[in-house]
Amino acid sequence: MDAVPIFRIDHAVLAVRDLATSASRLREEHGLLFAPGGRHPRWGTANMIAPLGDDYLELLGVVDEDVGTGTVLGRTLLELSADGDRWFSICLADDDIEATAARLGLTVQPGSRTRPDGTEVRWRGAGIEERGPDLWLPFFISWDVPASLHPGAAPVEHPIAVERIAWVEVGGDAARLREWLGGADVPIRVVDDDGDRRVRAVALAVPDGDEIVLRS
Repeated sequence: MDAVPIFRIDHAVLAVRDLATSASRLREEHGLLFAPGGRHPRWGTANMIAPLGDDYLELLGVVDEDVGTGTVLGRTLLELSADGDRWFSICLADDDIEATAARLGLTVQPGSRTRPDGTEVRWRGAGIEERGPDLWLPFFISWDVPASLHPGAAPVEHPIAVERIAWVEVGGDAARLREWLGGADVPIRVVDDDGDRRVRAVALAVPDGDEIVLRS
């Protein structure tokens, strides 16, 4: 019997049109502070990060339309954010990403971006552009940097106390998700999709046991 994979929620990605505007809104509405992340020249995108310790929230938008409109990711982000911010997907940290990619028929691809301080962060990813319309299924990442350079570890102090991503809600198919995850236990809740398969909500844990639920 094959071993059950071990995954962790690494980050949740919100598709936006204007990074600064969306970051300001989320600070005003929920007390979340986002810092500049960097650019991804391959996709014509840039991001902002709200660190949460072991995981983080990412605002992702196209900043170079000439490049972005020529990529699957760029076109998807533009389409999703046409009428406002909308969840793009969930990314799972995977310490054996090559095995996961082989099981699912995905390609492991290197990625990198340069932070505003000049530090390069590198990773290997699988599934970000190969899921077709199934954006409710998570994609996978393995970081090729020390833990201190993980985006969740950035020294940002939020106006409120917030600890981590507690759970994610998606409209989709529970059996398909179990198959995609190889039976792994991940806090992703599947609800009736009514034909609308997408990430519906991301919940953040706060110290008093309550939660902040971000819907799009």
